[in-house]
Amino acid sequence: MATTIAPEGVPPEVVNARRTESIDAPHILSLVEESTNSLFGRVNVVNIIEKAVLAVTLCNDKDEILGHAAFFDYPNVADVDQADWQTWLNTYYDTTKSTPLNSLFLHYFVAKKEYAHGCAREIVRTAFNAVPDAHFLYLAVPVGSYPESFLADIFKPLTTKADKSPSSCAMFCCNRHEHVPVVHVRQARVEDHDDLTPIFNRQSDMLKMTYGDYFLAELIEAQDDNMQCLVAEVGGTAYGFMSISNDVNYDLLNKCFELGPFHGLRKPSDNDETEPPKTPTPSPPPQEMKRSPSGSSSKSGSSGKGENTETDMSKMADSVKESVAESTQKSEEKQESGNSKQSSGRSSRLNSDASDVKVKAKLSDAQMVGSQTSLLSQEGDQAQQDLASGKSSPAFDEIIGSPKPPTTPAGSHKRFVPTYMGEPNAFSIQLFCIDERYEMRSADFLAKAFEQFPDRDFCIITVPHLVPEFPLLQNFVRVTPRCPSTLSQELYAFHRCGLLKDFAVRPALKTDYDGVEKLTKTIDLHQNLLKDLAQYNKAKRDDEGTEIQAFVATSQSQVVGVAIIRIEEDIEYIRSHYNIEDFIYYNHHKRSEHARVHHFAINPMFSHLSKHFLKEVLRIGHKTCLYYPLFPPYTDKQVVENYSLISCLREMVPVRHRRQIVYPVENLGVNAPSDRVLAQREPYALNHINRKLTLEPKVTINARIVVVGASDVGIGFLEALAYCPHLQFNNLTLISPHGLPGDMSKDEQRDLMSSTSHCYSHDEYAKIALQASVNVVYGKMTFIDRKKKLVRVSGNTFVPYDHLVLCTGEQYQVPMPTGASVQSGVTNANLPSNPERRFIGDKPKNLFTVNDAYDAAIALYWIENSLVKSQKKVIVYGQTLDAYTCVQTLLSMGLSGDKIFLVQPPPQYETTCVNDQVIEEAMLKAMQECGVHLHVGYILAQWNDGEDCSEIKSASFTSNDEPLTLDCAAFFSYYRKGVDFEAFKAINDACLVYDGKLVIDAYFHTNDVSIRGAGSLTKFQRKYQAEKWSHACFNSKEVGIHLATEMLRLFDPTLEQQGSPQEEQLNLIPIYRNPKIQGAFLPGNFHYLHVKKPGLDKPLVEQMGQSDYGKELVTGSPGGETEYFKLHINQYNNVETITCLAKQPLPCSNLICLYGLHERCLNNMVSRFNEGLIKDFYKYFTETWALAVYHDRFADFREELRELLITRPNEGSESLEERVRNLVDPEMPLSDGQRDELQQLYKSTGAKRAVEARLLNFLSYNYYHLPMYAKPGMV
Repeated sequence: MATTIAPEGVPPEVVNARRTESIDAPHILSLVEESTNSLFGRVNVVNIIEKAVLAVTLCNDKDEILGHAAFFDYPNVADVDQADWQTWLNTYYDTTKSTPLNSLFLHYFVAKKEYAHGCAREIVRTAFNAVPDAHFLYLAVPVGSYPESFLADIFKPLTTKADKSPSSCAMFCCNRHEHVPVVHVRQARVEDHDDLTPIFNRQSDMLKMTYGDYFLAELIEAQDDNMQCLVAEVGGTAYGFMSISNDVNYDLLNKCFELGPFHGLRKPSDNDETEPPKTPTPSPPPQEMKRSPSGSSSKSGSSGKGENTETDMSKMADSVKESVAESTQKSEEKQESGNSKQSSGRSSRLNSDASDVKVKAKLSDAQMVGSQTSLLSQEGDQAQQDLASGKSSPAFDEIIGSPKPPTTPAGSHKRFVPTYMGEPNAFSIQLFCIDERYEMRSADFLAKAFEQFPDRDFCIITVPHLVPEFPLLQNFVRVTPRCPSTLSQELYAFHRCGLLKDFAVRPALKTDYDGVEKLTKTIDLHQNLLKDLAQYNKAKRDDEGTEIQAFVATSQSQVVGVAIIRIEEDIEYIRSHYNIEDFIYYNHHKRSEHARVHHFAINPMFSHLSKHFLKEVLRIGHKTCLYYPLFPPYTDKQVVENYSLISCLREMVPVRHRRQIVYPVENLGVNAPSDRVLAQREPYALNHINRKLTLEPKVTINARIVVVGASDVGIGFLEALAYCPHLQFNNLTLISPHGLPGDMSKDEQRDLMSSTSHCYSHDEYAKIALQASVNVVYGKMTFIDRKKKLVRVSGNTFVPYDHLVLCTGEQYQVPMPTGASVQSGVTNANLPSNPERRFIGDKPKNLFTVNDAYDAAIALYWIENSLVKSQKKVIVYGQTLDAYTCVQTLLSMGLSGDKIFLVQPPPQYETTCVNDQVIEEAMLKAMQECGVHLHVGYILAQWNDGEDCSEIKSASFTSNDEPLTLDCAAFFSYYRKGVDFEAFKAINDACLVYDGKLVIDAYFHTNDVSIRGAGSLTKFQRKYQAEKWSHACFNSKEVGIHLATEMLRLFDPTLEQQGSPQEEQLNLIPIYRNPKIQGAFLPGNFHYLHVKKPGLDKPLVEQMGQSDYGKELVTGSPGGETEYFKLHINQYNNVETITCLAKQPLPCSNLICLYGLHERCLNNMVSRFNEGLIKDFYKYFTETWALAVYHDRFADFREELRELLITRPNEGSESLEERVRNLVDPEMPLSDGQRDELQQLYKSTGAKRAVEARLLNFLSYNYYHLPMYAKPGMV
């Protein structure tokens, strides 16, 4: 909120307060005066900003910095331990009311001299508003100094105790009530109507329109024992209103929300039914379904608890102490609910009915139920449930943590819902409003509200999904919706014990063991937590010598939370593999200040203090950064058994992984990066929190965003939303037949069976861990109810949405035989029916369409168990790249080439799948050498001569000449890709415009404003006059990120808000820049990579015939001594196409980086090639000079250089780019004189020196990745 500072004698300034950033440091230093150094010492300002829990900067409307202050959670006194400042402070001053929860310390303050008084007051006011729990701000003044008047007016000296005073400083204090108005909460009166009505009308006029002008007065007048009204007043004027009632529909809430942790919001009763009837444990699938170790089978998981227990947090006596103790004892048991697991391989899913609707709920912070779980390696279908969540999408038909076996039909059992018969134990907030100036004090209502209903322990409030979370809710716990609920409200709950302010954190003691055991006894793998606690009490280190620290949170002398951390021994690996420098300045943190969280549990009634708990762990543990790894479900048990699913996950931020250089380690020798950087670790997603983030709240988004289809577009979209560090999306849901990709254990053979777009690798799926933030519904979309905003999934399961994203893509479809009789001599010219028709009927059991890893796993199982052993014949039908990869997979699995028949239909597109004659000839030659039969120009006519086709035994084809009939034991179809029929029918029945594909505009909108589409499912509206262009022409991941960027305009307060679709002025489709990539493992054991400019596909011969095509540089030949490598350099000497074919695995991530680079960046590649110096591009691009080009930050470095050259050095002067444009005629080639002039200009302007300095800085800062480069001073 803008505030005006108007000191005497100078113009007033309108200032805005914001968080301080490290780039502000130079401007802050310009405000430093001698008195600043005298008071605070000579400090590193960047380090102060980096370590402060709250750093505030005041800027004017020109973005000039007028003032800055940095607050810490401990005093800046050299001889005071930050972990024990309370003892020191209480020794000399009467400050017993001061606690880590309500106290901050000013470590630095600067301001523009003439505005210093106003800045000081505004910063103090901002600090109190930003931290509602803060009541005291302290300032330590060194002996011999005295604060300037602008601080002395605010901070007053504390009176020391008799005969006691600190020797090094004096403490000054500032109290909240002196700078922020005290909000007084009282019973509402009718005369408050006039004060409150304008506040209501500013925020919404719906109540006025519905109930009339005097609805508020009538509501206040209607107060009785069951309904009360409260107001918050400041200075005799009412600024806030709350209406509360004990009339609660408990049955509806219990039906729609997981109220087990709150005992159904009722008092305990002997008649409560909190456990389901005993049911037999489902038997595991047959062992013969597992693939051999060479396939996709994997380790069996361990079984969990089979009982369904319910958390009973409300068996409480009247005293608060007993309440806390009882709730601690009964805390957080939802994870245990029905958590039976199968010891089965991943292939146990092969029997699963495709119509089953299964659920994998996201790994929540578990703050409601407080449940933790181990990150155990579970390889069966049930592994997807092992990491159960405290959150779920409100429309699933299975209870979280109680998954059914894969073969159970959808809806065949009724999910157990506990029944609570006790006395009511909650009241609800029916109406709430407060002036935005005082909204941070919203929680002040709660104490008075509980006084009105002394017999109730819970306060609840329901909020529409699209209403932004307001400050009051930051003290509440979001209640998990039940699986079948379609209620359009979020439920929040607050327990009476949350009013307690004696929450304290300290190092764990041996005497805390029983309390921790009681708190965590319902947690899966709590034995490991207790083992770590015992080890801490015993030696403070584990058996390997790694430092352990354990902390407990207490309230009313009861243990209500526990955290166990270890010092981070792998910080070099983390820095080199994850972008932690998006959040910290690494060089300002000591190695010992990094730690890894292993366990974190907190009583759910204190979950709103989880971030404060983490802040205290950092302070007391002398740490500045905490990390938490989230492993994929297939990870080996030994790797993850020392972790549990922490309940503070939502308080942390996800950290993006970094693309790694593929180093030629053998060639580098001693110049290779250290082993800590090159180490191979199990892939995991990293979550992080540091001191700066502990007081920075996230913006909670409750809007229900449902994504249909786990395509690259959908995953890119979800990743972009989930990795917004300042946003918390509570209701992201993915609908997909096989869930999130990457959930199965790694299997190279399975991954190579299909071509890849290189958008995501298997390890990259593990490193983004979308299961932490996305609910997954297993099934197909079958219907869209646009009016009710519901999506029906595989039967009668409904998923509600506020925003629906359709990105199902296209899949290989079951081919429809034309029905032509081969005996009658029918050819392709006179087919009785169109081969493009949709297949209707039951798919033959030995027909395979491989569209994802799940389909590939089924196919590999069949190949291994039914084809290879018996050497039966196989038909592969299609001419796509995947058809060739399938042939290679069959050969790799051991099937003889003469048993494989590759039948290719007539060409459907202008270009072939590889669009390179050299590669096509190499594949044909390889298949001939293996004995593979190739038939070109054939269309499927019949299966089994038109008889029963439940299993294909033969297939007939027609051509322009002779027909073809082949026997087979399996039929792999790669004939064509199309939109899934059920998806098409759902879209069409919902009256969404469908013109061959789903029609969208340039901003992804369909004809329904709440439904968007993206990917190959879609096409652009005809008004764009771009019939051939679609999202299929571009990089799918980039399209998904662009879609997320457009949707974030609806939610992200840091972006320009967009309430309705934008008006288009020019009707132009968006153009994307990232390359289109294809990778495959082709016949002949060839690894294939093709990187090209996004756009329409054209035959290579036609492209080469264009005058502006450029040139091709080729080394080697397929299968030759030098492998085939082709580069297309465009007319601007930029790399536009990369084509590789080699029998050795390709460093794909390296080679993709070459796209778009000028040949001069590649060591004057063209001139070297023309001089005959480059014989093998593979060797050339593994030379040491090229490694910096592959660095993940090289693109940012190039942008930095471009920014340098286009920026004007001074106002009114020209940038180097502008001077070049003025000098050079774009229609004429450069003359030697112009070139010399440009060189001189480049040097004389200082640009050359600046570019070299930035290059050296780039190499120096990333030296842990690039130690093979010399630095100044080394030679």
